[in-house]
Amino acid sequence: MNRFAALLDRLAYEPRRNAKIRLAAAYLRETPDPDRGYALAAMTGGLSFRNAKAGLIRGLIAERTDPVLFGLSYDYVGDLSETVALMWPAPQAGGTGHNRPPAPTLTEVVETLATASRSDLPGVIAGWLDSLDETGRWALLKLITGNLRIGLSARLAKTALAQIGGMEPNAIEEVWHGLKPPYAELFAWVEGRGARPESVDPAPFRPPMLSHPLEDVADFRAVLDPAAFSAEWKWDGIRVQAVAGFHEGRKTTRLYSRTGEEISGAFPDLIEALDRDQRFVGAVDGELLILRDRRVQSFNVLQQRLNRKTISPKLIQDFPAHIRAYDLLAEGTQDLRTLPFAERRARLEAFAAGLDPERIDVSPIVPFADWDALTAARADPAQAGAGVDAEAVEGVMIKRLDSPYVPGRPKGLWFKWKRDPFVVDAVLMYAQRGHGKRSSFYSDYTFGVWRDGEAGLELVPVGKAYFGFTDEELAQLDRFVRKHTINRFGPVREVTHSADTGLVLEVAFEGLQRSTRHRSGIAMRFPRVSRIRWDKPPREADRIETLEALIREYGTNEGESG
Repeated sequence: MNRFAALLDRLAYEPRRNAKIRLAAAYLRETPDPDRGYALAAMTGGLSFRNAKAGLIRGLIAERTDPVLFGLSYDYVGDLSETVALMWPAPQAGGTGHNRPPAPTLTEVVETLATASRSDLPGVIAGWLDSLDETGRWALLKLITGNLRIGLSARLAKTALAQIGGMEPNAIEEVWHGLKPPYAELFAWVEGRGARPESVDPAPFRPPMLSHPLEDVADFRAVLDPAAFSAEWKWDGIRVQAVAGFHEGRKTTRLYSRTGEEISGAFPDLIEALDRDQRFVGAVDGELLILRDRRVQSFNVLQQRLNRKTISPKLIQDFPAHIRAYDLLAEGTQDLRTLPFAERRARLEAFAAGLDPERIDVSPIVPFADWDALTAARADPAQAGAGVDAEAVEGVMIKRLDSPYVPGRPKGLWFKWKRDPFVVDAVLMYAQRGHGKRSSFYSDYTFGVWRDGEAGLELVPVGKAYFGFTDEELAQLDRFVRKHTINRFGPVREVTHSADTGLVLEVAFEGLQRSTRHRSGIAMRFPRVSRIRWDKPPREADRIETLEALIREYGTNEGESG
């Protein structure tokens, strides 16, 4: 466990991508099985422990330290694992530590957490915390809470594994889904000691191909030939993969999220329809949407079906699931991913032609002769072929006609050009410290707009944001908060926000919806600070009527939050 802790500690402080890969590769190369397999699972988000939760950790530290002191320390540090690791009163503190119990191995930790009862866990974890040093305690708690935040993505961890065997990361991606920790057969294959892991799953997940975001078509209009590309609408839903196949005469149909999580149980109506249709055998990459009366609904409507524990017949009837297909990855047992996009697209249209259009259809191509035409289409989807579905268009996807379907985010093949966000000028009202590296900065902001109140003009909160600004702007905002604090509510600071004094923030967001949980009655989707308006007096910030008008004009009020 100490060795794994040392790896996490070094990764957390290493800013360079290639250096992170080398550190992870060295650990995976030198550490024996099964410890390295469990480490790989932790770094790729493949571990979860049903009975070990953050609340258990809070309970343990409350028994060992003063709760008020812990609350103050946690507020200052901003990270639960780091706070507990620093405050835990280990045996022989300040002494030689000869009576410290032996540290557990990573395998012991993972396997015990997976099998121990809820009643046994507090004593087990407390014993581990007693046996580990500060870094070890921090790593253990990060492992338990499932929140490593060490700057190493799952893709980089797989890249590190691939380096051991001189492979490409995509080779690891191809066999990854379906394997389980501690990945003994995977390491054997990478090191040349065993055969390539093969799955007999008739409906496997295939690693998705991703795109590069564009801020402006000018980024590539001078260097890319529009004749080499195709464009289609980017729909405002969630990316999914619908897969079906036969094994020993029995059909299996599954629905996966973009990350490979099976979500079939949340959409039984869609799975039943695709499973019943014997023509649907293959793998389709597309967008999960809600379709009512042949019209795509907003993302807010889709949210009513997401993350539901109980799927009732009424929910299915009111929110019928639909897939708008982008790509065909497999047809029958034939893998199509090496074919050029233009050919896959033609086969997708033929494949979907015989399927139920209420459950699956094909995302239409956006015709354009040059980049100016595509710019115009993006600005007005309703007039460019999206019709009544235009409100659900998030932007356009731009794909090279000759591009294969490659896992990851390859350069120069696919681009996404999202529609411009909505913006509003709002007044900063409250601020709170961030977590982790931002724990010493007031980086989480609540902002509001003006409305007519009983005592005259008043500010009403409409959203919160904690990103969108640079490090330099964060420092400026932090100084403003500290200098203009007028009240405190625990960790929250209220800053001056009158018509004459205060700070205006230009806030960008993707949409609005009605909300019963917010005082304003409105909730923003993906708000972020796009600009600090040092030049604008607070009295000139926007009014609630501006947001109401956006809801009326763009129809972003479908669905009810809260």
